[in-house]
Parts: sequence; C-alpha cells; structure tokens
Amino acid sequence: MQIDSDPRLSANASQCPVTGVGRDFNPFVDPYLADPYAFWLRARQAERVFYSPELDYWVVTRYEDIKAIFSDPKTFSASIAQTPIKPLAPQVVQRLQTGGLRTKPVMSNADPPEHTRIRKFTWQAFTPKRIAQLEPDVRRLVTRFIDQIEGQGRADLVRQVFYELPVLVLFIFLGMPEEDVARVKAWARNRLMLTWGRLSDDQQMIEAEGLLEYWKYTEAYVQGLVAKPPDNYVGDLLRISRQNENDLTIHEIENVVYGLLIAGHETTTSMSANAIVTLMRHRDAWDRMCADPALIPNAVEELLRFDSSVITWRRKALKPIEVAGVPIPEGAKLLLALCSGNRDDAHFPVPERLDLDRENAKTHLSFGFGIHYCLGAPLARLELKVILEELTRRLPSLRLMPDQPWRFPPNTSFRGPANLWVEWQAQQRA
Repeated sequence: MQIDSDPRLSANASQCPVTGVGRDFNPFVDPYLADPYAFWLRARQAERVFYSPELDYWVVTRYEDIKAIFSDPKTFSASIAQTPIKPLAPQVVQRLQTGGLRTKPVMSNADPPEHTRIRKFTWQAFTPKRIAQLEPDVRRLVTRFIDQIEGQGRADLVRQVFYELPVLVLFIFLGMPEEDVARVKAWARNRLMLTWGRLSDDQQMIEAEGLLEYWKYTEAYVQGLVAKPPDNYVGDLLRISRQNENDLTIHEIENVVYGLLIAGHETTTSMSANAIVTLMRHRDAWDRMCADPALIPNAVEELLRFDSSVITWRRKALKPIEVAGVPIPEGAKLLLALCSGNRDDAHFPVPERLDLDRENAKTHLSFGFGIHYCLGAPLARLELKVILEELTRRLPSLRLMPDQPWRFPPNTSFRGPANLWVEWQAQQRA
C-alpha cells in the first residue's frame, strides 16, 4: 500500500465533458453495489471510455482496450494499483509512517525493471509442483468444513465455509499457524477499506491501526524464518535471497508476503461465494455439474468470467495517449473495468448467459493480463475446483434461502456478498 498523501489529479480533467454515464457512476452505493452489471452494459454501449468526476479516473469498459493497456507497461504504469482511491488524511499518513509501515512496490504496483526482477524469483518459487502438493490439503479442508455443516440442512457459506477456508490454504502454503486466521482476516479488511474504500478521516485512522499490526505481523514472521528457512513458499524465497540478496532482499520478501496475505484469500472468499450464487441462480448449470463433474474445470473459468471477485484494477498514463479514440492526458489515472470486459460481446458471444461449455472462457480478465498476471491464479483455480467438486457431490440439493438480504463492501475493486445463506436436504454422507 502506498501512503503518499498528495493526490495526483488527472491533467485537464476538469475541461473534459462529463457524460451521463460518468455522472451516474458511483461504485460506493446501491444499486451499483447490488448489481454493477446493469451499469456496465449501459456504459459499454454508450462509451468505451468515460471520465468519472466521482473518482477523478478515466474508466475503460471494453475487453480489447483493457487487454491492450495491461499489455503496455511502458505507457501505462502499475504504480497506482495499491494507492488509496481516496487520499489518506495527513494525520493518517503520519501515523503509518511513525508506526513503522515500510511497504514498497514489489508486485502488482511495481513497474519494470524492479517488477521484472522480483517477479522472476517469486514466480520461480510459486511452482506448479508446490500448487499440486496443496490439493490434498485443500480437499481435506473443504471436507472438514462440509462435515461441520452437512447435517444442519442450512448454513451461511460465507461465514461457515468460505471465510476461513482460503486463508487456511494460504497459511499452509506460507507455513503460518492456523490460530492466526481470525487476526489476518480482520487485518485484510483494514487494508481493503483503506485502499479501495471511501472512509472518513476518523475511519481511516481506525483502519490504519489494524494495518500497522498487519505489517508488524508479516515483518516478524519473515524475520523469524531467516536463520532456518522452512520447506514452503517463504522458505523458497529466503533461500533465493540467501544465495544472492541482489536477486531478492529480505525486505522485498516481507512485502511479497504482506501482499499475498490479502490477495490470496479475500479474493478467493468472494470468488467462491459469487460462484455459488451464480450457480444457484442458474439451476440447470448446477444440475449439469452434479451429474457430470468433468464440466467443473471449464465451469471454474466461466464462473470467474461471469462474476469476478476483482471487478476493476488501475493504471496511470505515462504519456499522452488515445484509448478507443479518447485522448488521455499524461498523468491521468485509469480504472479498468475487468467485469465489464468479461461481458463484452465483441469477445464473448452472448456474454450475459452462463455457458459451462464456453470455448474461450479462460480468456477472461479476472486475473489481469500481461506481466502483472495474478501470481496466485493457479491456487485460486484449484480451490474453486475442489469446492465445486465436493459441494456438487455431497450437497446436490443445495439452493439459496429466499428473501435474504445481499450486502457488498462499498469499494471500487472487490466484490462478494457478506453472507450467503443456503439450504439443502440433510442426508447421510455417502
């Protein structure tokens, strides 16, 4: 997270026409929070690119435009990817600095050549073998959570399954103790709301205190492993650093772990919940998967396309450029609507339809594209695959409980329901 308190306004933004689409875009309130897709359908049809006075961002809505921006890091910098949407109050910046927050760009908000160097080694440790080794643990955990709810006939899947599951998987991957799950989940929320929400100054200060605890926890964890690196992902990174600290410093490893501790589970909690809500509302797809588990791998990709947990991401223009014929000034901030690109009919035929057989489902933008493609994508795919395999096998009668309220966190980039109540015919395990 960057804590620069000086907002960088898009050059000449005030001189640009404000369209109806731009005026109507407010990602912090309903009805957008409940269903952003109606807005994005209108936006794609009206303007491929529009200016948002609410955010002071240029918003890009079409698949090919978003993909082209991701593919051009020389023109579009990733440096603002972790910068708070609403600039932090000066007193909050001072508290974070004096409190010891020492974050630096290492992954999603780093540009080449630093990004190229760090990515090379973090990806090297994030091997297919390491991910494959996790599948028995993922299945064990999913089974454990289903065992706990199966006889009840009803459950809040977010609170009782999806909330802890991905962070437990991540803790196995990183070698962290299971008893710290609740604290890490709370700290992740602090960071999410500070970076992508719109909080008052007092609320920012409250969240900042949690963020400082989060950083200190990460820092102490990595430092505690330096002398004797374990056989896990963090240990792999530390061994790389031990061989040559110019390749990867301890401070950079601390920042990588700090980033993974939110990216690796908050998004997966929401991804899992979005997938089940979608399938419950498309009963034919759920029934097909129950009857034929071979559909699940491609279903994972289609569900990621249809309702992603990461719905927007950000870039900054390093020079004057045109995007879809719209002049973008140097220094302008861009909001890339991944969820809109995922439903662009120029790339995905009949995009509003959930299609488990969609041939190009895997080309979705939910994990980004190009040099910043999500490091944890293989792990996220594995988790959702196992969740779907076990739920369709053990709870085929699963259905949404009627008349439940749907609440989503008010922020620009992350989307998933706060609760997900389902019911089923309780039965003995086969």
